[in-house]
Formats: sequence, C-alpha cells, structure tokens
Amino acid sequence: MFTGIVEKVSQVEKFELDLEGAKLYFRAPFFDTKLGDSIAVNGACLSVVEISGDLFAVEIMNETLNKTNLKNLAKGDLINLERALKLGSRLDGHLVSGHIDLISEIISIKDDGFSKRIKFLAPTQLIVDKGSITINGVSLTVANTNKDDFSVCLIPKTLESTNLKNLKIGDIVNIEYDIIGKYIQKFTNQKEEITYEFLDKNGF
Repeated sequence: MFTGIVEKVSQVEKFELDLEGAKLYFRAPFFDTKLGDSIAVNGACLSVVEISGDLFAVEIMNETLNKTNLKNLAKGDLINLERALKLGSRLDGHLVSGHIDLISEIISIKDDGFSKRIKFLAPTQLIVDKGSITINGVSLTVANTNKDDFSVCLIPKTLESTNLKNLKIGDIVNIEYDIIGKYIQKFTNQKEEITYEFLDKNGF
C-alpha cells in the first residue's frame, strides 16, 4: 500500500521494451530499499529487481503496460516515485493500492487563482466531489465531477514536487480510484446478503 505522497521525482535512465514486457531504470536516494521491495512509479506498484548504488531497475509485465501510461516512457521522462507505506507511519494522503484502474486524457487546464484546475476524461461512477483520487501516483482531492469527466485543483507545492507540473492537454495519466469506492460498488452490486460470514470470506 501507498499514500499518494510522492517522495522523489526522477528521470528515466533507460527503458527497455519488447514483446516480453519492459525494464525501467531510474535513480533515487532510497538506500534502505532492497531487492523485491515495492515502489510506485507514476502510481503503479512495481518490484525492484536490480540495485546498483542509487540506480534501481523494476520490471513491468505486459498486463501493467496495457493498463498504464508506462508503455509511453522514454529516456529523460520524469516519473513520480513512492516507497511502500510502513505500518505506523503518518497517512498524509489516502490509502493507495498501486493498482491502476484506467488511463485518462487531459481535456483542459486553466489557471484558478494560484492553483491550476485540470479536467480529465474518465467514467465517474466511483468518483465523488471532494473525495480522493490518485493521478500518476499523486493523492488529490476531486474538485467536481460530471458524467464523463472530473477536475482537480493543484496548488503550486504539488506542481513543483511532482511530474504533474509538465502536464498539457492531450497527455495521458494513470488513474486509481479510491479503494473504498470500489469495495462499496462491489458490495452494492452483489446479491448476497452482507453478513459476518460474507465479510470474513471477502477478507474483512
């Protein structure tokens, strides 16, 4: 699990893509990270497979490539990085699984006082006004929703601390809905009565 609070913006050092999947290399000062640890890259949970000093490599399977914007990466691109949440740590963002639900296109960017209002094209059944959403691994508050789009407002600190500062109309971003909304949708769509046995069977 993650929080959506980006720890480091890094550049892609190398991106190797073939029919088997991809391997991504980047630099980060995560000296306590070891092989097998999870790092969210633009919001996608990936496992560290190589470490050489501050150079890290993660593998990206085809399933992840097909559902995220990672397949579009190139050397020099900026990526948002976050290590997995430690139990007992302060939760400054919201609970983020690192499993991308869909990719979304930016359809407008407007100045709104000192903030920027960015609108994204996406289904909004699982999005609520003033609820949480994760965009490229960044925990954000939803400003408003329509049937097929939603908006967030980004303060200068968020823009300067993440790769969201480079977004432009037409760009594709990774979206993860709030996990609570996904569970509620599953429960309301199922016909089985919610009992203690049902909750136990589903991991609660």
